[in-house]
Amino acid sequence: MRTNLLHEAQPYPVEQALRKVGVNLRTARLRRGITIEEAAAKIGTGPRLVTDAERGKPNIDVAVYAALLWLYDLLTPFEDLANPQKDEQGLILASRREPTRAHRARGLNNDF
Repeated sequence: MRTNLLHEAQPYPVEQALRKVGVNLRTARLRRGITIEEAAAKIGTGPRLVTDAERGKPNIDVAVYAALLWLYDLLTPFEDLANPQKDEQGLILASRREPTRAHRARGLNNDF
């Protein structure tokens, strides 16, 4: 059976980002006066998953994070993650592959 190494040791920037998201989720919950149990019930999961998400644990399903963001009315920025129009590096790489001039179609053209 294969194990997911990201659950054991993820890159440091990933670990830090997950922790920051967890802290932000906890802050959002507390500001709204919602208990862990209430949050879990509203998104249809157990309190343990909410607690683990707030700790930034990497083995938590992305659906839990998305549901918590929805619960706190913070889902809009999440929807914009990995937006291809904001992927500067990807856009640069794609533009390098675009043809610089048009090529004539090969073969006979029956348009006369």
